[in-house]
Amino acid sequence: MISIHTRQLLSGLVLPVMVFLAVGVMLAGQIWSGRAIQLRMAAAREMGPVYQGLLFPQKQFYKWQLTLQGVGDLLAANARLRKENRQLAYWYGEAQTLRQENARLKAVLHWGAEDTRDYVSGWVVRDESGPYLRAVLLQVGDHQVQQGSLAVDAVGLVGRVSEVGAHVVRVLLIEDAASRIPVTLQNSGGDAMMIGDNTPYPRLMYYSQSLRPEEGEHIVTRGQTGLTGGVAVGHVHYLSPGQPVVVPDAALERLELVRIFDGDFMLEAPPSAGRVREKPPLLPDHHDGEAPSNWQNLRRFLPFSSLRNG
Repeated sequence: MISIHTRQLLSGLVLPVMVFLAVGVMLAGQIWSGRAIQLRMAAAREMGPVYQGLLFPQKQFYKWQLTLQGVGDLLAANARLRKENRQLAYWYGEAQTLRQENARLKAVLHWGAEDTRDYVSGWVVRDESGPYLRAVLLQVGDHQVQQGSLAVDAVGLVGRVSEVGAHVVRVLLIEDAASRIPVTLQNSGGDAMMIGDNTPYPRLMYYSQSLRPEEGEHIVTRGQTGLTGGVAVGHVHYLSPGQPVVVPDAALERLELVRIFDGDFMLEAPPSAGRVREKPPLLPDHHDGEAPSNWQNLRRFLPFSSLRNG
């Protein structure tokens, strides 16, 4: 055991000894500088792996910190892109809706010259088509509409105004059994009466026997007092010999925007490329000379029947 006095003596000699050694090392380095450099380099070489081992946790932690920071930035950027994508999808839908509505409005505006007619446009608010009634209700606001005025969509005749209310009007479609509209055959120039029968294809009746309707012949309304003339209606198709019907140009099964014309002036129809159906109608065909069956004749007068192929 070292005594207390010895420990006190040694503790008092530590500082002078350390100062003496430091001065000695400095003097030795100045005297033998080349040897000192070699010793320092050898010590650095031997201690290099130890330094690498001591710095490895710090370097790894720094890499993990950068990785976590990058992941956080990616999550924030992903959230921002998702929000922008939702906004773009919303505005894309709005743009598509406006584009379709603009196309429909432009198509309806193709009827004749603007300064030659009076018209009211309205959206279909209710479809009243059923087994015994083919009609739609239009929202026309405060506009005044006369009973009996013609209604058209973007391509052809829809029907006539049958009832007028405060803000809505009822349009009786051309396929309704109560519909009676005088028409003109464009090829032959003859007149006829288009009569609805609650089927998608109204009948042609009361035409001159010397000017029979031709297959595929186009039909327009006949201008007379209280009726706008020249409105495209459709084209002729024969269900069987002696039974001509009208295939409407208007899309009566999906009406949206309808225009109502007041007056008895002649109206210029839109170009035929946009209103004539390219595909043949889905109607039963009969060979020439073959008479239709009794059931086929009877179903023409049933209000709940429809004409379909096979």
